[in-house]
This record gives sequence, structure tokens and C-alpha cells, in this order.
Amino acid sequence: MAYIYKEPSHTFGEYLLVPGYSSAECVPDKVTLRTPLVKFNKGEEPAISMNIPMVSAIMQSVSGEKLAIALAKEGGVSFIYGSQSVEDEAAMVARVKAYKKGFVTSNSNIRPDATLADILALKAKTGHSTVAVTDDGTANGRLLGIVASRDYRISRMELDTPVSSFMTPLDKLVVASDETTLKEANDIIWDNKINSLPLLDKQGHLKYLVFRKDYDSHKENVNELLDHNKSYVVGAGINTRDYEQRVPALVEAGADLLCIDSSEGFSEWQKRTIGWIRAKYGDTVKVGAGNVVSREGFRFLAECGADFIKIGIGGGSICITREQKGIGRGQATSLIEVAAARDEYFEETGVYIPICSDGGIVHDYHITLALAMGADFVMLGRYFSRFDESPTNKLLLNGNYVKEYWGEGSNRARNWQRYDMGGDGKLSFEEGVDSYVPYAGSLKDNVNSTLSKVRSTMCNCGALSLPELREKAHITLVSSTSIVEGGSHDVILKETQE
Repeated sequence: MAYIYKEPSHTFGEYLLVPGYSSAECVPDKVTLRTPLVKFNKGEEPAISMNIPMVSAIMQSVSGEKLAIALAKEGGVSFIYGSQSVEDEAAMVARVKAYKKGFVTSNSNIRPDATLADILALKAKTGHSTVAVTDDGTANGRLLGIVASRDYRISRMELDTPVSSFMTPLDKLVVASDETTLKEANDIIWDNKINSLPLLDKQGHLKYLVFRKDYDSHKENVNELLDHNKSYVVGAGINTRDYEQRVPALVEAGADLLCIDSSEGFSEWQKRTIGWIRAKYGDTVKVGAGNVVSREGFRFLAECGADFIKIGIGGGSICITREQKGIGRGQATSLIEVAAARDEYFEETGVYIPICSDGGIVHDYHITLALAMGADFVMLGRYFSRFDESPTNKLLLNGNYVKEYWGEGSNRARNWQRYDMGGDGKLSFEEGVDSYVPYAGSLKDNVNSTLSKVRSTMCNCGALSLPELREKAHITLVSSTSIVEGGSHDVILKETQE
């Protein structure tokens, strides 16, 4: 008969952290959240580490280029979604790598023969009031002028007024060479009391814009995650089908690391994929694998050569794998078992393989629990899908703003390649749903709020680092009654009164 586990599996909502002794030195400002992203040998430093333990999920509705840049600014890493063409994914990675800190590629551009109506439509679409006027209306066309909000008054101008008649022309603009450094550009902005500085190449083509308003924000990004070229670190998703074409394209585009996006990672398909990467690139290309939920699954992928391993099956908010197929395991139980296997493997081999908890995060404190249970970092989908920077539309639904969010196993994503079953290039049945999530604003504000809770809880446990948290944390399983006790109860909430 089948092997049957003696204990039920549990999820994060069934656990609480028990406070430990906190010294006067244990304050949130002194907590470091730095964590390894890829495997390393004992006594050595990992090739890639993160400044915060958060990565974004390999999903169409989550990880586009805007979110990748925003998360790297905060110290984490996005994995650009792989359920698109090889060329489109590589181009998206290349744009993230080409993004220069403080140097913005204009996404509000127009031709000089356009009209005021076109300017207003473009502003409504992008939300930007500074529009570059180029000869061909592209971001890298020859610059002819700039239109800012001060250049027109809707109440006094006809909508068919041509842009060329009210733009600030090139000969009246302060511009600089595209070889100008960020410090030099900011000095020019301040010395000339201007709000933006176009940077042009020798032929007069627009390359970048530097904005006055960005100066303070760059000072604030103390945790930003950069490579040796001062470009933002970015990951990319791959599958076990077209890796011979996709991996070289992503490496060429500059991806810092890859991750196999699969519903279940304990398979020969992942072994073949990792083996091909190792045969072609050795250890120079970093690749994560998964997902697994057991000690055996971890050992398999560790021996295949994975640089990090993802934990979790069926725990995502839009995932219905457990409903459809009856496979999976409670996220907390999976993580606890795999973390023990990771530590055991480290003792045996001297190789530390980071593990990523993927799924099951409902509340912010679940992140702290996952880290205390052994995760080196967490992968989040729903969490990041709510923000301005995610690729989906913001909609007004029943009086509230929401964003669209769908699973990679849904028919909308049509991502059949993540299911390691071979056969036809189509989904036989869905393992994800199409949904909405409440709109939550900017990534920066929300991540800072979440991590302030994590740091505060770590101090309650007497820990100033993630390894110290894993060493010192005490975790208790709670009853269903005690879960109810943990929320507001036996009161009438003011906001519920009519």
C-alpha cells in the first residue's frame, strides 16, 4: 500500500513565533536581511546575494521589466516570466540590464506634427507630464524639443494645435552628452534650475532623460541590488522544453540567473535541463530548480546541480493543483522538512544550497515564519501583483480599484511548457485561476512596510540576522481557537456600523 505520513501537513497560519530575550542592542535599524541567492562552499561567499529576502514569481501578471527594476532598487530580484517568446523575454531582460540608475529611457514620445489632443492622450496613458518631441516619435529619435505641462493651457488652446507650435524647442533647452555621469547631470540640473536634462548622442538622438525629482529617490535606495557593471540584477524563467534556444538568448541578454518554472520539480526533465546548462556553461550560469515538497525532492535537485531550490506545490493563492490533481503538501511542513535536508546536505558536502519558500504567504508575518523555519528567501506572486509596477491593468470594480492576477496554470496564461508531462503543446486542464487582487499602490511603500514588520518581529526573537533568526526562533503550533483569539473578537468594529 501507499506510504502514509503519520502527521498532517501544516501551513503558516497554524504557527506563531514565541518571543525571546531582546537586548537593548536588538533594534530594527540594526537588523540585516542580507541572504544568499545561489549555492556556495563553506567558508566562501555566494556569487549572488540579496539585500532583502524577497523575489517575485515567474508569472505574466507579476514579473515584467518595471517590477524587476523597482524590486532591484529595494534589494530583491525579479524573475522575468518565461511564458512568452524567447525573443520577447530576452528583450525584456536586456531592457532591465540597460536601465542605468538615474538615466531614464523616455516612454512618452511624440512627433512634432502631433496635436495637443495627442499630448493629453499620451499623458493619460503614461501619467508623465514631460514628453520628448523627436523627429520620428520614438524614444531614440533626433530630439527636436520638449513639452512640459507649463508649455500649454487647455482652457486657452485648441485641441488641434500642433505640438511644434508650443513645445520648448531644442535651441532653448539645456542638454548634455550621453557620456555625462549621473553626478555631472545632477549638477547641471541644479545649476540651471531645470526639472529635466536630455542626454543626446553625437548625432543629436535622445538617449536618456535625467529628472530632478529622481535625485532624492536615488539617495533613498540604499539597498539597491547591482551587478559589477552597476546594472540592476535580474533573473529569468525557463522551462524544460525549449531551454536549448531560450537559455543562450537570456544569457546573451545579460540575465544574472535563471530559474526553471515548473509545477513539480522532482523529475527527469529538470535533471536534463540542468545537465545541459552545466555541460554548456559549467557553473558560470546560475540556475534554480523546483518545486519540491520533500527531503527526497531536495536531494534529487541538489545532486542535479541546482543553485537554489524552490519549495511548495499548490499553496499559491491562484493555484488549484491540489483541487485538480490531489497533490501537494502544507507549505510550513514542506519547508521545515526541506530546510532540515538542506542543513544535512551542507554538513555532508560543505555546499550550502539556498531554499526559496514559494506560496502560502497570506499575511506579512508569514514571511517571518518562513524565514525562521529555514527559508533563505520567499517567492511572492499575489503580493507583488497588487502594485503599480506589475504588468497588469488597474480596474475599478464595484467601487474599488483592483489589478488583474492569473496563474501560470490558467488557460489565460497558456503556459503548457511548465508542466513536465510531454505530449501536445497545450493544457489538458487548468491548474490556476483568473482573478483580481486589491490594488495596493507602489512597490516601495509596501515592501518597506512589510520588511519593517519582519525586522521588528526578528528583534522580538532576539535576532539581528536571518541565520540568527533560524538559530534563536521558537515556533509553536496553535489551535483553531487560538487562531480566532489572535484577531479582533468580541467587539463591534466601527467601520462595520451603518
